[in-house]
Amino acid sequence: MLDTTIKTQLTAYLEKLQQPIELVASLDDSAKAQEMFSLLQDIASLSPKVTLNSNGQAARRPSFAIARPGEAGRIEFAGIPMGHEFTSLVLALLQTGGHPPKVDEDTIAQIRGLQGSYQFEVFVSLSCHNCPDVVQAVNLMAVLNPNVRSVMIDGGVFQQEVSDRQIMGVPAIYLNGEQFGSGRMGLEEIIAKLDSGAVAREAEKIAAKEAFDVLIVGGGPAGAAAAIYAARKGIRTGVVAERFGGQVLDTLAIENFISVQETEGPKLAMALEQHVKSYDVDVMNLQRAAALKPAQNGQLAEVTLESGAVLKSKAVIVATGARWREMNVPGEAEYRAKGVAYCPHCDGPLFKGKRVAVIGGGNSGVEAAIDLAGIVSHVTLLEFGDSLRADAVLQKKLHSLPNVRVITNAQTTEVTGDGQKVNGLSYQERITGEEHHVALEGIFVQIGLLPNTDWLKGSVALSPRGEIEVDAKGQTSAEGVFAAGDATTAPYKQIIIAMGEGAKASLSAFDYLIRQ
Repeated sequence: MLDTTIKTQLTAYLEKLQQPIELVASLDDSAKAQEMFSLLQDIASLSPKVTLNSNGQAARRPSFAIARPGEAGRIEFAGIPMGHEFTSLVLALLQTGGHPPKVDEDTIAQIRGLQGSYQFEVFVSLSCHNCPDVVQAVNLMAVLNPNVRSVMIDGGVFQQEVSDRQIMGVPAIYLNGEQFGSGRMGLEEIIAKLDSGAVAREAEKIAAKEAFDVLIVGGGPAGAAAAIYAARKGIRTGVVAERFGGQVLDTLAIENFISVQETEGPKLAMALEQHVKSYDVDVMNLQRAAALKPAQNGQLAEVTLESGAVLKSKAVIVATGARWREMNVPGEAEYRAKGVAYCPHCDGPLFKGKRVAVIGGGNSGVEAAIDLAGIVSHVTLLEFGDSLRADAVLQKKLHSLPNVRVITNAQTTEVTGDGQKVNGLSYQERITGEEHHVALEGIFVQIGLLPNTDWLKGSVALSPRGEIEVDAKGQTSAEGVFAAGDATTAPYKQIIIAMGEGAKASLSAFDYLIRQ
């Protein structure tokens, strides 16, 4: 099952086990079960501290649990955790075996202090790059708290269960049989949702912080670069972010980040966070900004968070990035995660053999259509303009696919469904005005980005598109407030450009401070 290279690497990891663990397999006669048994045999052969028991009694088959001898397994994998989930498997082995997790003591204490019984089920696809964050988070909770159980469920293997629960997007998270969340969720976010007092306690702690020299709002590439450049100047630096990593977390393949031939968004986001935290930077994650009050009459600038906490700073750098642009048509919100999706890499496998549409003819839309064409039965790509805007090489590939139809001059007017899930979409021909309806099961929206600047209205000047207006140095219309990245009028929304803009805004903020 595992090749020699992976076996060698896994052997080295398993040397870190501090106590024995047992793999308890619940199998059937399927080919997947045979494949799973082969994987478990390989793992057990790599360390004397790992044993294999094939007499498991779990209801889902094939599946296996990871347990300490004499205890019931609290971590279960229903399906074979390969692809993006292989890291989840390795971490589950190590943490069950006593290897300490890389989590701060406060978080560990918060997990151990959770009262009640928590049965997590996380439905994934093995091509989903957001799913491992959720799986690893609930697995760690299960390791640290005996009242927590977690199971990863491969939707491609347990398709009937996916159909019965009408799951149309991953990760789909259930707690004690009820839907708990959908989409990427980190450990801090899950804990905060379970611990009702966490938000108030964190708000109180944040409000008590001393004023910063530079406060960066946003934790994407621009915000991370700004934080590093500020911290290296030896000034008091803070970062407040809704989710550290930002939009990069939702990006799969990155092949144009200079000097790094290829990487994936979550890996880059993790590297950004580690780099920032290697300096003396106060990182406040899972905090959304609600209002900005620029400095006036010698007073400090203030950033009010949705939690109610207020942060003060001599200078502020706004790097709140952008989000997926929505179609804003009837039915879109109603059927989000019920057929309307925004991540083809994550959710595409759930539509295997089905009919889907892609909205948008730029690079993202055409790439999505190409990827989906290898999974689904048919792809209809709708473009508002009179021609596709994607690179020529992508258009050539798209037009070579037999199960793709391209419709230009098409304005989507409605998402339709049966009350439970999508069953089609309606569009209007922009030239003739003729109305059409396409029967399908999934819609992937790829029509660009919207800047996250709603909270800034009235504080700084915004362009007609809602972008923060900045000059060549990243200065906004408000004194002492700078901005960088996808939220600004800076052209070309690219990771490497956002980083450069973040560094520039940070240097400008430092120059501003030393002149005060």
